[in-house]
Amino acid sequence: MTMVNSASSDPGPGNAPGYAKYPEYQVTMAPFKGRVRVHLADLLLADSHSAILLTETDHSPVYYLPRADVRFELLEAMERSTYCPFKGHASYWRVAGRAAQHSEPIVWGYECPFDEVSSLSKYVAFYSDRVNLEAD
Repeated sequence: MTMVNSASSDPGPGNAPGYAKYPEYQVTMAPFKGRVRVHLADLLLADSHSAILLTETDHSPVYYLPRADVRFELLEAMERSTYCPFKGHASYWRVAGRAAQHSEPIVWGYECPFDEVSSLSKYVAFYSDRVNLEAD
């Protein structure tokens, strides 16, 4: 099932405010029919057959993996947050114990996303330029 999110007719409190300014903007989520694996060197960070592919105006497509398929015991939360007017506030993680080598975040997710993309609360995404991400 593919979900396309764009300007909402309901300006309620859970709706993304970005659509008011950019009504043509779109965020599309569709199940990915394959397997996605994420490694950092020899460390397997995630393995999923249930990923979704998110496409967004002005951005490259991104694989979002179910949180249950990510090895969070290998990650540590960062005191970093960013804001997207179409998805909400993002949280970030880096590899635990390798902070000196990999201080940059490698994972992000939306704990409480806007209503239009509420299902993202169950998923996270990896920076494809910081890990080895294989999708087949």
